[in-house]
Amino acid sequence: MTPLPPALHAEPLPLNDPTTGRVHAYRAGPPEGTPLLLVHSVNAAASAFEVKPLFEHHRSTRPTYALDLPGFGLSERSARRYTPRLMTDAIHQLVREIRRREGDTPIDALALSLSCEFLARAATEDPASFRTLSLVSPTGLEGRPRLGPPGATREVPGLYRLLSFPLWSNALYRNLTRPGVIRYFLERTWGGPGIDEGLWAYDVHTARAPGALHAPLDFLCAALFSADIGRVYQSLGLPVWLSHGSRGDFVRFRGARELSNRDAWTTTPFDTGAMPYFEVPGLFFEAFEAFLKGARRPPGQVGG
Repeated sequence: MTPLPPALHAEPLPLNDPTTGRVHAYRAGPPEGTPLLLVHSVNAAASAFEVKPLFEHHRSTRPTYALDLPGFGLSERSARRYTPRLMTDAIHQLVREIRRREGDTPIDALALSLSCEFLARAATEDPASFRTLSLVSPTGLEGRPRLGPPGATREVPGLYRLLSFPLWSNALYRNLTRPGVIRYFLERTWGGPGIDEGLWAYDVHTARAPGALHAPLDFLCAALFSADIGRVYQSLGLPVWLSHGSRGDFVRFRGARELSNRDAWTTTPFDTGAMPYFEVPGLFFEAFEAFLKGARRPPGQVGG
């Protein structure tokens, strides 16, 4: 099997910690400026390639980092349970390294889809490390806020044991990640056939890497979705930009109405699928830069 190439052409930044294991990140950009962290989504074939347009756009003007979450890309894919705690801790780990390397300044951070839940939790646990958050097509806002017990997940009881049974787990994953199936799900994400072919090709490749099935099993049984994420979103005190598309499977954001009335939150819809920066990069970057330029922490909040 051909080794998985890096998702991004950039400086590799390997990290290792007893809590998270081996985590891979990328860095590019000049030594000056507010650092930007980018976090891909979670699905059967996720990787930092999902944030490539963002990485390429910003790398010439500011320190820019992208993370392969545990279980994805070039990060460790060992047979273990993948949880919101593990993903959040990986973000904390990289944020500490960014601040160590870049002068201990609060950072701007952007996440996609389910990873918005991990990033938001990291920001509530360490608010001084973040200047702004940008949430692209976030989960947890489809309807009424999830207000479950702190740290609880939405895991379906018994489903992980069923999905991970050795007799069929590998066959199940291979069927879910056949090239045609990956294209089908990307078309549902885009809301049409005009997907990014480079992303599709990398998805096909990364889905065949050793250990690729482990993290998606936890995704499939909903163990990576937080039952308390409504409380987490509500507790964010720093400037937050929520952007989303109007086509495809990820268009339900009724729960964002309450949050959009808060002074710290800004919402921008796009006539696209769930990853608008692939489809309308000019419009997306214009809105993103306007948010970053105008971002101010509400009075009394911790951080820069």
